[in-house]
Amino acid sequence: MNTVLLIDDDTELVAMLTEYLEQEGFTVACAHDGVAGAREALSGRHAIVVLDVMMPALNGIETLRRIRAASKIPVLMLTGRGDDADRILGLELGADDYVTKPCTPRELTARVRAILRRTHDAQPNANAGVVLTVGKLTMLPEQRRATWDGANLELTSTEFNLLEVLARHAGRPVSKNELSEQGLGRPLARFDRNIDVHLSSLRHKLGLLDDGRSPLQTVYRLGYQLIRL
Repeated sequence: MNTVLLIDDDTELVAMLTEYLEQEGFTVACAHDGVAGAREALSGRHAIVVLDVMMPALNGIETLRRIRAASKIPVLMLTGRGDDADRILGLELGADDYVTKPCTPRELTARVRAILRRTHDAQPNANAGVVLTVGKLTMLPEQRRATWDGANLELTSTEFNLLEVLARHAGRPVSKNELSEQGLGRPLARFDRNIDVHLSSLRHKLGLLDDGRSPLQTVYRLGYQLIRL
């Protein structure tokens, strides 16, 4: 499934992005308000959602809340330059990545491909069927499932990707650039806080170890590390 759902009230931008995405082999569906967009995002007919923050009536943040209440479909946010608060809130609510406006269709398409490559790659690989176990954490990459101390973890696609990278390198620091390359499918951009926000959410979902520490540790100037216990 390679259908992209565009949710944006800017009809000219939607028309431009639709034309480019279709030339790149995607099927595109459109919604021009948050209510219709959220309903369509939950239909099961789409691989990814591209969601604008600034929309009348139901804005992008509230639309994302509705989507995340019922679905883990990947969501790429469109935000204005300098809208750091909305960008961080979107990531905290479960957006997988963001692109700042104005953006080129080429950049947006590259971000869409990067997310889909990490979440919907149907090609077999050497890690298929492998179970990753690090202390209380168990991950089944092929099934996209994870548990902590036997309880299911409700992770977004990007959170799962990042946690899998850390689990495969448990016991050693992983740089933010490595996490971005392997978890987001793109190089780390300057001033990009994506990784920090996603890992903050992961810390909250994993909870604490028996000794009161977080299993996800920040290693000064080196990156992040999943403790091997």
